[in-house]
Amino acid sequence: MTDLLRQAITQIEKLPPPQQDTVAVRIMAELADDEAWAVSFAATTDEQWDRLAESIRSEISAGETFPLEDVFPHGQLPS
Repeated sequence: MTDLLRQAITQIEKLPPPQQDTVAVRIMAELADDEAWAVSFAATTDEQWDRLAESIRSEISAGETFPLEDVFPHGQLPS
């Protein structure tokens, strides 16, 4: 276990049990989501990636995309 995770757990342990459960549910949901994405990515074929890349190139060429700076000004990209 990493030091950061130990610190987080120490802080979570200070919360009342209902809040601990809320945090646990969020963590479990995040882990399940990560696993679902990993399975999806692993199942994606090279042909599917190639089609996706070509689709994106076509959208860019057709001017159907926007620079990230226009969508998220001032370097405030989502994390």
